[in-house]
Amino acid sequence: MYSFEYVRPTSVADAAKQMVDADFRLLAGGQTLIPTMKQRLVRPFTVVDLAGIADLKGIHKTGNAIGIGAMTTHAEIARDAAIRASVPALAQLADGIGDAQVRHRGTIGGSIANNDPAADWPAAVLALGATIVTNKRQIAADQFFKGLFTTALEPGEIITAIGFPVPEKAAYAKFEQRASRFALTGVFVAKLAGGVRVAVTGAGEGGVFRSKEIEAALASNFSAAALAGVKVPATGLLTDLHARPDYRAALIVAMAERAVAAAG
Repeated sequence: MYSFEYVRPTSVADAAKQMVDADFRLLAGGQTLIPTMKQRLVRPFTVVDLAGIADLKGIHKTGNAIGIGAMTTHAEIARDAAIRASVPALAQLADGIGDAQVRHRGTIGGSIANNDPAADWPAAVLALGATIVTNKRQIAADQFFKGLFTTALEPGEIITAIGFPVPEKAAYAKFEQRASRFALTGVFVAKLAGGVRVAVTGAGEGGVFRSKEIEAALASNFSAAALAGVKVPATGLLTDLHARPDYRAALIVAMAERAVAAAG
């Protein structure tokens, strides 16, 4: 590690004031930032710790929507009664992230701001058509994820909450890389009033994406049987030491079948 300035603001406005210097990093759960700083892959002059901002925490259900504060941990989401009753798929997803230590430190806002291509939360946000709320505006999920570790966030912008519509049905299934528990391929399916949305994580060269083939198959028949014979093209899918693109293409369909069956 090396020396840096550490600040712990108590409000979003105070945090934004610390972001005037380009050489800063926001600290949420620290599950990515701390390891990369230790490896000197990033060397910020200032670290702005968001943990002291109470307004960024909490879960609220209003009508047919669930709002989750950006600094809410995975563990808090996994055990929240409102989420388990209204969108159990979110609780199940949160409970499958990393290990207990990661779930009690990592945050939903940190995860989607980082936009790791194998992270779980981007799939839920995109499949449910969530709204990302920042200190400056609201961003639709379809416009938020821009590629590997890249989002629509602008300089000085802080995620404050994520708003999820309550779906008719939803579920998440992933084939995990056993050492890290990141998704080798993960699929989140959601049946909403406006139609079916399906998002894939861990498989795309550009990060999370929607599967048009699976959405089309489920549009008129939301069942695992509807996916029989569906083919997802391997073009644009990741290849690494864990899996080739054609294997990931097959996994996308298999995980979608599992997710739809779990959604009921």
